[in-house]
Amino acid sequence: MRVGFGVLGPVTAWDGAGSAIALKGPRHRAVLARLIVARRRVVPVTRLVEDLWADPPPGAVGAVRTFVAALRRALEPERPPRAPAGLLITEGPGYALRAEPDAVDAWRFERAVAAAATLPPDAALARLEEALGWWRGPAYAEFADAAWARAERSRLAELRLHAIERRAEARLSLGLAAEAVPDLDAHVAEHPWREDAWRLLALALYRAGRQGDALAVLRRARTLLVEQLGVDPGPGLRRLEADILAHADHLDPLAGASGAAGQVWARAAAAYDRTVASGARARLESTVGLLRSLAVTGGGGLEAARLHRVAAIAAAEELGDAALTARVIGAYDVPAIWTRADDPEQSAAVVAAAERTLTALPPGGHEAARARLLATIALESRGTPPHALRARGTPSARGVQAARQAERIARGLDDPALLAFALNGVFMQTFHRAGLASRRDGIGAELVTLSARHDLVTYEVLGHLIRLQARGALADFPGADGHAAAADRLAERHELPLVGVFTRWYRALRLAETGRAPVAEVETAYRKAAARLDGAGMPGLEHGLLPLALLCLRVRHGRQAPTGERTDWGPYEPWVRPLVLLAQGRRDAAGTALREVPDPPHDLLFEALWCLTARAAVLLGDRATIRRAHSELAPAAGELAGAGSGLLSLGPVARYLEELAATGSAGQEGR
Repeated sequence: MRVGFGVLGPVTAWDGAGSAIALKGPRHRAVLARLIVARRRVVPVTRLVEDLWADPPPGAVGAVRTFVAALRRALEPERPPRAPAGLLITEGPGYALRAEPDAVDAWRFERAVAAAATLPPDAALARLEEALGWWRGPAYAEFADAAWARAERSRLAELRLHAIERRAEARLSLGLAAEAVPDLDAHVAEHPWREDAWRLLALALYRAGRQGDALAVLRRARTLLVEQLGVDPGPGLRRLEADILAHADHLDPLAGASGAAGQVWARAAAAYDRTVASGARARLESTVGLLRSLAVTGGGGLEAARLHRVAAIAAAEELGDAALTARVIGAYDVPAIWTRADDPEQSAAVVAAAERTLTALPPGGHEAARARLLATIALESRGTPPHALRARGTPSARGVQAARQAERIARGLDDPALLAFALNGVFMQTFHRAGLASRRDGIGAELVTLSARHDLVTYEVLGHLIRLQARGALADFPGADGHAAAADRLAERHELPLVGVFTRWYRALRLAETGRAPVAEVETAYRKAAARLDGAGMPGLEHGLLPLALLCLRVRHGRQAPTGERTDWGPYEPWVRPLVLLAQGRRDAAGTALREVPDPPHDLLFEALWCLTARAAVLLGDRATIRRAHSELAPAAGELAGAGSGLLSLGPVARYLEELAATGSAGQEGR
């Protein structure tokens, strides 16, 4: 069960369905809160006793252990008796809460605010609005008097005030000055010592056409600072007052292109809001168009688009108009390059809605709408469903069928944009076996040519990224370099910041494959690439990727897997575990883990995960797995394992095939 924790308000915990978990009494919550403050580090039992009681009673240590036991039962209700805890663990002299990085609202808040600083104003505004909405009251609300919580409460409170001010800056950048005024007015009333808040309020008032009010705010700020603190306003406030009196050009949002665009956007949006009735169906189609544009603006935009997409589909279905629902679903033709869904549950919901809509469309006509629904099914059915892995699942037969049907219809209609969308679905369904890099390279080449001819910029970028991956798999790094550079040029020209996430990772892979850079330098490059994922809004890509890349680098150089237990391998843990256990000297456990490992999902890391499995099978002499691995990897004999992802590499597949063949032959001779 995935557990979430809330400290931006009263301390609480939620289960995977979002329901509150009963945490018993205040000392139970205090233990949980204290461990969250420790940020995954161990807190000794003696420290917990000191923090929970000013004058610890006899048996305090035993009481703490009782609290921990009760918390474990609440947080991991399905854990078998005597099985080791996986969340609230015992380590050395104390306890640690090993929550996921996104499981605690305060940790997510920090990341969101940091990420917003790197985003364009519209994406930053969406990110900050969402993050500020997570606050339910003062941080660690019921522990305001606890010494152990004081510093963390103060830090989070300051970060929240900073986020409010950065949200106001984003609104001002977008020409939404009038919108910014009410929140800023309340902000300075509660926190009158923050000069930057006064500056932003005065600027918002000035840009909203309220020059007199802006000057009055600055005078009020000066009076408060002088009379109550005995200090003069800082240079920022003094300069703003002078600029307002002089009607300085730089204060006018129309003085620059970005300000003009913001004003146009604000006025057009206001006019649309006044003109188009709130229940009009046109609003749904307009919303999806907006979400499609939002999804390529950066991490905040991508997350916001994902958040609202299913709601838009549900609203369309409620109206009972299949053609409208088809347009709402099919209009979200956002290019996708990674083969693991960011939100599998949402993907399943979109596929189900698309299937219902296909059935509901009247026969005859609507061919373009059908093709878009089919392309959506192909895209959202990417990879092997997690629940199918143990059964050695293959890519969804429906996904493959849908991709082919969408492509056939799109070619028949001679619709370039529709064909580009369909080809993206075809790409997502070309992972049914190893060694298909050349096939994907052909899809990428057609996308580049088609998109350049018809000005489909985002699909032209997609084509270059697909070819970057494919040429990497084929060890054509000069070719891959060219596609990385082309993708970066288009991204810079058309403000597509997420493209840089993939090209930065590719360059770390490229550095590793030169064979000339020291391992430490390559590791640094991978860590810098991983930093670009923070706030990128792509958990399906981010989770477990850096540890996997570093492991592949170690294996590539003939080193053992890391032996630590704290590494979060994310979805790749089953294929990594045998090598980790071998590195720990636990050969029997490694053999058991290898026998239980499922076939890898059919995606961009298919060959890489098979090669990790192959390496463990060779080391353990597991002939059954050796035969399976050899059979699965043989079609990719001419490729680099994993390089088709554009992210990491284990070197030539041929090398692993040779090891498998040699070990298998030795095993046969020994019989």
